[in-house]
Amino acid sequence: MEYKIEEKSAPGRDKVKVLGATYDEGKPEGEELGKWRQKLRDREEKLKYLQTGERYWYGKDWYGSEKRKNPA
Repeated sequence: MEYKIEEKSAPGRDKVKVLGATYDEGKPEGEELGKWRQKLRDREEKLKYLQTGERYWYGKDWYGSEKRKNPA
């Protein structure tokens, strides 16, 4: 993969080299697109996946993506 390097001006300096986009453009294609259930091996792994997601959004010890003492 070839990386795009851009030159930009920075505060307090003349020019600096900045790494550009590092992803391949395009959309995912194929039959397997969006089939997350088939990627997990067994029922226990699926339940663990779902419980982790539920804990992240609705658990009492976390609030969304932030760990806070008081909910927002």
